[in-house]
Order: sequence, then structure tokens, then C-alpha cells
Amino acid sequence: MTKKERVRAALRGEAVDRVPVAMWGHDYLREWTREALVEATLELYRAHDWDLIKLNPRWTHFAEAWGSTYEPPTEQRNPRTLTTTIHSAEDLAKLRPVHARRGVFSDHLSALELMLAEVGDEVDVVATVFSPLSVVGLLCGLPDDLLPYAASDPASLHSAIAAVTVTLIDYAEACIAAGAAGIFYAPLVWASADTCDEAFYREYGRPYDLQVLARVRQAELNILHVCRDHNMIDLLLDYPVAALNWADHGTGNPSLAEVKARTDKAVMGGIDQTRLAEMSTGEAAAQAEAALSAGPERLFVTGGCSISPLTPDANRAAVVSAVRG
Repeated sequence: MTKKERVRAALRGEAVDRVPVAMWGHDYLREWTREALVEATLELYRAHDWDLIKLNPRWTHFAEAWGSTYEPPTEQRNPRTLTTTIHSAEDLAKLRPVHARRGVFSDHLSALELMLAEVGDEVDVVATVFSPLSVVGLLCGLPDDLLPYAASDPASLHSAIAAVTVTLIDYAEACIAAGAAGIFYAPLVWASADTCDEAFYREYGRPYDLQVLARVRQAELNILHVCRDHNMIDLLLDYPVAALNWADHGTGNPSLAEVKARTDKAVMGGIDQTRLAEMSTGEAAAQAEAALSAGPERLFVTGGCSISPLTPDANRAAVVSAVRG
């Protein structure tokens, strides 16, 4: 099978010659220009022959689009926040859509186009899109900076999330139009009971998620990524996506087999992204082999989230070798 044939068969629950395998992560030093981002992504893709590419841009760019600023790191760590955009309910109420094909969004669409020009004929490339609630959360700073607005001024919070939704719909559509096989849709910390409860997410998360996903539902490889421990994946199982990715090793989270038993979507995971960098190659291989026990149908072996840029190449290779036999 070609990579694209293997991925499509896995999504449909059909027989595959081998289970698709891929991983992704940040390169905090090289994700600040489109050329370096593409170069870093292609290096790992070619070294390990992934079955799909999740283009993993710097996570700050969604907040940068509305004016938040960050200090690029000088070592492999998250950038430091310099300024945030929202400091009051008045700021929330004033938030407006921005152009989804200009500024930092233009840079990342260009990175996607560069990637597709290099390898788009041979492998599916998926573009990252954060959820509207998660972007507004970044504009506030920390989750605890946003949560009080739900009590003090819910109308302004809804207004801000709705404004961001307009832009993210446009951006998601632009990614598909550029040739992405789908979007990797991430609510970040918000689909976790450690951040909010289901009632909050039903009001401020789910309606806007569905607006974005509805506009790109024709794409073949839309993936829902649910971050963190104690996630709310059961609340999101009916989302119109082809596959689900979550930290199946996370505390309070269901296993691959458990979610696979209650959905007809493909499942992606099996590798504990929080520990892969420190594992022995034997443990990395054992995790991949354990993931395969969920059954080959509708299964992708991946990290539960972004893996550390400090992960030894041998550990990545061990996962691939275990999956491919």
C-alpha cells in the first residue's frame, strides 16, 4: 500500500498491510520561520517514514494573530509570554475577527504550501487548528484568567468566542483549499475536567467547535485532538471527524480499546508523549506493541500529543520498528 492508501483503509476500518504510525512535536527553535518549520518537519518525516504528517507550527501563532506577543526561546522550551490581548470584559466585547490569510496566518498557510509542494503527492499533510475557546483562553493568558468572565459577563465571552470562530472557520477552509488532507482540531486544556466542567464546555466550547468542523467536514482526514488528563472525550465522540487522538496513558483517560469500542471513528495514540523522551528503546517498543493489541482496524499508532523535541531518535525508531515488525 502507499501511505495514502494505508491511511484511507485505516480510516474506513478495512484491512491494512500494516498499521499506520506517525508522531509529531514542536521544535521550539526552528518553528519561527516557515522555511525552518518545514525543514525540521521533513527531517523527521524522512528519517522515520511516517505514514502521515501533522504540521506542528508554534502554538503561539493563533494568539499572535490577535496581538499577543511572545519571546522566541533560545533553547528547546516553550516561548515566554510577553503580553496578552485581553485584560477585561471590555476587551472581550471589543474582540473582532481578523483576516485568516494575512499576517501570521499567511505565514503558516505558506508553510503548509511549501510542505505540500515537497511531499504532498506521497503523504497526507494535516494542518493544526486550535478551537475558538482555546484561542480566547490564550488571549486571556491562563485558564483561570478566562473562567471568571463566564460568571461576570457571559455575553462578552460568547461575543469574543464567536468573533474568533469566524476567523478560524476561514483559516480551516484555507488550509483545506491549500491541499491539507484535513485539520488537526485541538481544544487544548478546555476539554479536560481539570480545567472546567461539562456544563461549561457545552456552553462555551462545543457549539463553536461544531461550527468550525461543519465547514470542513468534506475533508477526509479531520482529527479531533483532546488534550490533558481527565478528558471529556465522551462528550465529543459525535464530532464530525474521521479520527480521535488523545493521551490514552493520561490519568483518568480511556484506553484506545475502550474508545474504539464506542465509536466508528479511527483512534490514534498508544505512545505516552510525556515519557517517550526518557524511556529506554525497549519500553518505547513495548508501548507500540501494546497499542497494537487494540486491534489493527481503525488504528493509528501515534503519540497522545506532541512529543518532546529532546526525544532520542532511537526511541522514535523503536516505535516505528515495533509497529512495522
